Amino acid sequence: MKTLLLLLALCTQPFLLLSQVTDIEKVRTLRQQKEHAWLQEFMQLLSIPNVASDTYNIQRNASMIMELMRKRNIQDVKLLTPETKNAPPAIYGEIKVPGAVKTIIFYAHYDGQPVDPSKWAKGFQPFVPVLVNGTTADAEKIIPLPSSSNNINEDWRIFARGASDDKGGVMAILWAYEAIVQSGQLPKCNIKFFFEGEEEAGSPHLQEILLKYPTELQSDIWVICDGPVHQSGNKLVCFGVRGDANMDVTVYGPLRPLHSGHYGNWVPNPALMMAKLLASMKDENGKVTIKGFYDDVTPLSPTEKAAIASIPMADEQMKKELGFIKPEMDGYTLQESLMLPSLNINGIQSANAGKLAANVIPTTAIATLDLRLVKGNDYQLQQQRVVDHIKAQGYYVIDRDPTIEERNQYQKIAKVIKHDGYNAQRTPMDLPIAQEIVAAVKKTTNGTLVIVPSLGGSLPLYKFEKFLKANTISVPIANHDNNQHAENENIRIRNLWNGVETMAAIMLMK
Repeated sequence: MKTLLLLLALCTQPFLLLSQVTDIEKVRTLRQQKEHAWLQEFMQLLSIPNVASDTYNIQRNASMIMELMRKRNIQDVKLLTPETKNAPPAIYGEIKVPGAVKTIIFYAHYDGQPVDPSKWAKGFQPFVPVLVNGTTADAEKIIPLPSSSNNINEDWRIFARGASDDKGGVMAILWAYEAIVQSGQLPKCNIKFFFEGEEEAGSPHLQEILLKYPTELQSDIWVICDGPVHQSGNKLVCFGVRGDANMDVTVYGPLRPLHSGHYGNWVPNPALMMAKLLASMKDENGKVTIKGFYDDVTPLSPTEKAAIASIPMADEQMKKELGFIKPEMDGYTLQESLMLPSLNINGIQSANAGKLAANVIPTTAIATLDLRLVKGNDYQLQQQRVVDHIKAQGYYVIDRDPTIEERNQYQKIAKVIKHDGYNAQRTPMDLPIAQEIVAAVKKTTNGTLVIVPSLGGSLPLYKFEKFLKANTISVPIANHDNNQHAENENIRIRNLWNGVETMAAIMLMK
């Protein structure tokens, strides 16, 4: 009897795999028919500015996404609004599947990073999406959207703010559901949709939403569609993200700009003061020298270490692609360095440089610091460690501009503004439903599926874990060279279509 059961299992296993492949092939066929219409609506969404502080346009984005959801017969589409007035809402919808025993929430965000249009390539504007036949922002390679799906090349790219981070994720999720239904299939689990409107602003009101709508936001797992696939081009599943917190630091020089000839060598220069202060925060091998910065890092588990060891090495590829020789953290691979907390200088401002430079001693210098955190770090404690380090360099630290009395009392003054942030999060790699998602994604690729304990980027997944006791797993879709957070952001069309199949495979898993 046991032999017979074994033979039956061996015989039916290929059929089950073929059935799954057939499901995805149906999705692919439907997508091929819909490509032109889908790209049209995607580019329409990309044309709406989406900086979280732009209340009017955030509402326009939300209205269009809700319209796209209702068009696909998604149920109970509504805004989840925080208690804080005029804060960006999240968008919610759901699909209840008869007999389903699992519920998955798909997450993406529709807001984007602030933009400086002057930094975009000539002929490109952040909220005028264009189709480009190439990998770089070249105005001569801009092409019109073909009139039919048959003529769309998967290697073309769409350039616009939010194309890859993260309106592409929003649309891939919606298109996946549409492709399943219109190809005559049904999801195997209950589905909920949650599209956030201020992730790029640090999700300051997400906690309010999670606490206000706990019933709607219950699930077995959250699937996070944000971020890039592996640098090799292989699909990626990630079990965690780093935390994030920003700080603004201002140091002070004279009350007014001074002639550098008349006062140089005598009046302290805040630009030089800032350079020395920042240089004191890292050694020549990229290690942060701030006391206690690495003290509370949670060690990786043996399973997580094994996962990192199995990730395809992309270091040499990325050095050549980005044009440098020696990594900042000497002796660490790219993936190893992402498992540590980091301190990044997002930008420095003082007097003008280049064509607008003048021979002056500036009045202030400002730097914005970006602290990335790993499991075990507390973002507020990490910020305080930076403050303590600044004090140790001889600075009088305040959270406002100094008074004239303070200027006459203290030799070095620093204003430090600590912004809200969130901690890192990691889901156990042996969580059963997470392993089911890994298996589903694996069926959509003929290559290697890259599995990592944590992305280098940050998302507010810690808040889902803290306030909903929820499990999360990240399944990114964007191309690795998408310029997210910077000028000339883009997404390759093939990554969109691969993303549709990936999201559909998760919706179809049993």
